[in-house]
Amino acid sequence: MKDFFEGIASLFEDVLFLPLDALRELQESSWTAANALNWLFMLIAFVAFLYWMKQLKTYSNNNEERTDVKAHSYLGKQ
Repeated sequence: MKDFFEGIASLFEDVLFLPLDALRELQESSWTAANALNWLFMLIAFVAFLYWMKQLKTYSNNNEERTDVKAHSYLGKQ
């Protein structure tokens, strides 16, 4: 059983963490390049948020949104 867990540890340390090790080494020379993936994720999240807000505004303008207290079935149950 010990070999199984050591194999998992070896897989993560020797294979799956290689990209993170490369980013750690890159950070020494360029902070911006090392964090480019983070900036990409933040950009995707921001665009998704803007799209979501646009859709909410569209539903609100068309009066399609139910705003009464019993809009969800679980709220009306006693």
